Order: sequence, then C-alpha cells, then structure tokens
Amino acid sequence: EWTPKEFRYPDFPSCSLRLSDIKPIPYRPFRWGQYNVTMGIRNMPWEDWIELDDQFEMYHRIRERRIRTQGENVVRVLPARSLVHELSEYLHKRYPAAFQVTRAEGAIKTIRILPLDVTYELPPALLSRNKGTLPSLRQVEAGEAEEAMKIAALLVQDDMALMVEGSDGRYYFQAGAICVPGFWRMRDKIGLPLDEIHLSGNVPQYREKLHTSFERFFRRLPVDKPVIRNNYFVQVVRPQGQGQSQDGGVDLEADLVDPEELAWSTTTNGPEGDFAHGHPAHPPERPLVSPETLRLRTERQTLRRLPLSGAVLFTIRTYVIPIEQLAREPGVPARMASAVGSWPESVEAYKGKALYGGVLVEYLDRCAREQAERGVGDPAKVYPF
Repeated sequence: EWTPKEFRYPDFPSCSLRLSDIKPIPYRPFRWGQYNVTMGIRNMPWEDWIELDDQFEMYHRIRERRIRTQGENVVRVLPARSLVHELSEYLHKRYPAAFQVTRAEGAIKTIRILPLDVTYELPPALLSRNKGTLPSLRQVEAGEAEEAMKIAALLVQDDMALMVEGSDGRYYFQAGAICVPGFWRMRDKIGLPLDEIHLSGNVPQYREKLHTSFERFFRRLPVDKPVIRNNYFVQVVRPQGQGQSQDGGVDLEADLVDPEELAWSTTTNGPEGDFAHGHPAHPPERPLVSPETLRLRTERQTLRRLPLSGAVLFTIRTYVIPIEQLAREPGVPARMASAVGSWPESVEAYKGKALYGGVLVEYLDRCAREQAERGVGDPAKVYPF
C-alpha cells in the first residue's frame, strides 16, 4: 500500500513570456535508417513537464467542447485521486504570466487562466494533517473527483491518464482526461491493465520487446525522476473547405473549433461513435490523399509518479503539423522518408501506411531531391528535433 509523501518541486526557471509569445516546440521525432522498437524514454527536467504555447486558446476550445459534448467518454474517474492541485502548483510557478492563484490555509483555492480570463475553484486539498498523526488522504466522492479532473484537463494542452497499481501488482488505467486522442477512445481502455491496453491496441512487438520493460519501469519509477518520450504518426485530413462528417451528418461546430481533426481523426477512421477497440465498425470511404491533406501527428509523452496517491501520471501533448510545412524545413523530407521507409510490416500496419504511404514517400523524395539540388543539407540536430 502506498504511503502519501509530501513533495516540493525543486527550483526551476519560470517562464515570464505570455503564452501568445511562445511558439510550439518543433518536435520531429524520426531518425535516419533502421527502425528500432524500444521504450524510448529519457530523463526529463522539471521545467519541461508541461509545455504551453500560443495554441493554448485553440486547445482550450477543443477540449472544452469535447468535455461538453462527450462527457464521461473523455473524462473518467474510477477509484483514483485528483491531480488538479499538483498541476495547479506547477503551472502558476512555471507560467506566472498565464496563471494566478488564491490560497486558503496554504492550499490553492482558485486558479485563474489570465489570457482567457477564466477562473476555476479547486476542491479542498486532498492531504489531511491532523495533529499528532501522519499525513493522510481524505475520502473523495466520485463527483468531486470527476469535476477536479475536468478542471485539470482545461488547465493544459495535454491529455492525462492515471495508472494505479492493483492488488496483483499490475498497473490499471483508472482515471483520465483524454480529449484529443485522435485514433483511440478512453471508453475502450478505461479499467484495463497496462499490458492489455497495448495488446488490444496492436502495438508492434509489445509482447516480445516491451512488456517486461514497461512493467518493471512502472513498478520502480520514483517520485522525483520523471521521464519523457516522443512518437509520431501520419494522419489524413479532409481537403480545405470540405466539412467533417460525424454520424451521418456534417459537424459544423467541429469544422469551426477543430479543423485539423486534433480531437478525432474522422477523415482517416470514420465517425468516433462507430469506432471500437482500434477498428472502425465500417471502413470509412477512402479519403483524398495528397500532400495538402497529410499531417504529421506527433506526441510528447511524460511519465511521473504522483506523491500523494502513488499513481503514475501519463501526459500526452499532441502536435499536428502539415506535411507541406515540414517539407520546407532543411533536411527534414529526406530524414522522414528514410524513417518511414524503414518501418517493419507490423509498424506499417499499426501506423496505417497503406492509406497514405505511396503519396507521402513520393512527395518527401521529390522535396528531398529539390533540397539536394539547391545544396540544402540536414543540419545536425539532437533527437527529437
């Protein structure tokens, strides 16, 4: 059984910039040559835990709409504790120009998002300090925990999943706010253990190469040693000016709020309501695949253990970048073509290469040749940039 721990963030630099002045970090997490299946984790400096930028308002609109229209399909709390206080403490320290807090008896009472002029009232602190006893967690009603998770989801641009250790020693997906997953649904994964989440999602070579490493890592992850990893996919979106279809009709609000299909890959996978356990109920009509409709969908994921509950928090920040934009960056088209060409068959199937591979590789190769003819080389950059 986990013993609640008091945890103070180490000193790290605050970001004094307004969010409107912070550009999204240009992650390009693909390498030259052979594709290797590994956990791919790296140590994470604390100042890098949550990344916010000038797209915050757009993400907030998308996430608010998802919570409003999808409800428990995107925010769910089983027997897990809230993380909203942990997140609020970090955000106002890291981004003082974007967040303002009020306190009661030392704990944060409200948090205000300054650029949006939105204020959220937090539930009472989870840690009880009765005189003469060790700190303990108070009981949390399901409604309070769910509201706290909704607030946490609207404070950041990341999705969040809480993994809680069960009596069998395995970690289970017990709570989360999954607003912009793109191609999987929380309702299909909630309550599952870590290994079944990956196996049901057909993650390539998980059983052979990753299962043991992941289980060991989750058991041993300390509170003060967060880690980070990156991955990427390719997504097809509809041509500009063509509306998103959702359950038989055109979703006008989705077109306005989320034109790049950050929340759900309707063009690639069909309506979200028809999708279950990694597969559309009915294959969607083959979309128009062209350089204009291709997007790099890259995820920046962090893992850390929460001090009060012992749960492992998994955050997923998703970026969607037009392939035509990437192809103008020095060296990127050749490097990406090499990476995509090195995928094993299992990875090709997992990433859906059959849908877009021919168009993508042909376009990247052409752009790479044009760069080579102009003498444009691949600048030396450290992964994942």
